[in-house]
Amino acid sequence: MTAKQKKFGFSIFSGLLLSIAWPTYGYVGLIFFGFVPLLIVFQTLRKEKPKLYMLNSFGWAYLSFFIFNIITTNWLYFASSFGMWFAVLANSALMALVFLIYQVIAVRTTNRNALVFLIALWIGFEKMHLHWELAWPWLNLGNAFSENINWVQWYEYTGTFGGTLWVWVVNVLIYNGYLKWKANTFSNLVQPVSVVSAIVIPIFISFLVKSQYDTFDQSSEIIVLQPNIDPYTEKYNTSNKMISDNLFELIRNQEPEDAALVLAPETVYAKSIDLDRFQISEANRFSSQLLFAYPKIALVSGVSMYELIRSPELTTPVSNLLREGLWYNDYNSAFFQKRNQPVEFYHKSKLVVGVENFPYKEILEPILGNVMLDLGGTVAMKTTQDERYVFQVNDNLKVAPIICYESVYGEFVTGYVSNGATVLGIVTNDAWWYNTQGHKQHFSYAKLRAVETRRSVARSANTGISGFIDPLGEVIEKSNYDERTSLKSAVPVSSKMTFYVKHGDYIARIAYFFILFIGIFAIIKHKRKVKR
Repeated sequence: MTAKQKKFGFSIFSGLLLSIAWPTYGYVGLIFFGFVPLLIVFQTLRKEKPKLYMLNSFGWAYLSFFIFNIITTNWLYFASSFGMWFAVLANSALMALVFLIYQVIAVRTTNRNALVFLIALWIGFEKMHLHWELAWPWLNLGNAFSENINWVQWYEYTGTFGGTLWVWVVNVLIYNGYLKWKANTFSNLVQPVSVVSAIVIPIFISFLVKSQYDTFDQSSEIIVLQPNIDPYTEKYNTSNKMISDNLFELIRNQEPEDAALVLAPETVYAKSIDLDRFQISEANRFSSQLLFAYPKIALVSGVSMYELIRSPELTTPVSNLLREGLWYNDYNSAFFQKRNQPVEFYHKSKLVVGVENFPYKEILEPILGNVMLDLGGTVAMKTTQDERYVFQVNDNLKVAPIICYESVYGEFVTGYVSNGATVLGIVTNDAWWYNTQGHKQHFSYAKLRAVETRRSVARSANTGISGFIDPLGEVIEKSNYDERTSLKSAVPVSSKMTFYVKHGDYIARIAYFFILFIGIFAIIKHKRKVKR
């Protein structure tokens, strides 16, 4: 086998290991050495230094990460073929760029410093992927443990960045063991023990953390609705009145007299409602009818809304032109109503790239047109809000109205808890991806939010998967995909403020320091060496 064939095989192997480790179909243990073959390729390239070896480094990394991205997120194709290819190609390039920067530093400093730099740089990359306009944190490494929630109960202290750090530490230990083996300095005891300890000790700590929670003192009864409306053929062709009848029947099926809250899916009222005329809308009529029939109940429901703007001075960069002299703000919202109280609204803040917002619109629109902004009738830029609103049902139950994609963002969700949320309410529409890994992964990631915040999750999906998750990340009850149903459960209610809620993504902030310190040190030291 030639050297090129070995690099090809190792790069593919890394991509496959990372892919097969991913929830909700894989075995997460593989992620602990998924990067090792690619690190070996990069070490070989530094020794050989072929022509254009930096370009070679990027190419081999790109091959690994393309495999990783296409296998784990190919389900995006069912919503948008362009969106899938854009996400896969762009994210693969960004991950490969991280390894290319590592290679630049690795030839300028020691192996230990370079590996610490790589760990910090990857964490910094994941942090960036939570905040910039092309945000796509779906494949952040800490998400890999969502189906092995008993391994990461310490996420209440670290968030998912603790999982990313864990993955990298074990990979680096295995890689260093390989280097020692190649150099004939391998210890038959030290290296294996360090690797096993690095895997087992965090799992042991996780079970210790979990053992602190025997019971939760309070609970509230919540109903979640799954009306099972096809977003491609029915959602935008069904009247709001028909939606109301559908929802009311699902509620009645659950004997709702003693329930505290009903949760209905994202944009279940898909026929957009004028924000200023909500009081005369079908959604308001439905909620009034519900509260009259069941006075103890409060309602949180998804709704599509708009706000007309007649003055150009009141427009924003995300306002949409309707016709000359008339603009509108488009909202993906949740509304909250309880008896004898005015309606409250929350407008989705973390938007789906290319579907609800146009990233770097000024640059990309002249090139791409509106090709990115086209998904099942959603063809307008969405307007967001900054504050994390919390809807207060009663003294104990204060629900966070988390809309769809927002539930993937750990530190973002802590904002609701800091504002008093005692239960996380997720409303979503996962039917865009049909019965693929997409909706399964999305539900699975909600377990991570439960552990990070020690809050129960009540999840209402248009179709699959609705259900309830307790503060330990354990599923209480859930529905099936493509099923019209409703579920009712008494979920634990907690006001505990975890370390992660208080301090957020501090691991990423520490990583920034190591990126700057090691990067600057390596460059300065290399320049001094060259001058000599």
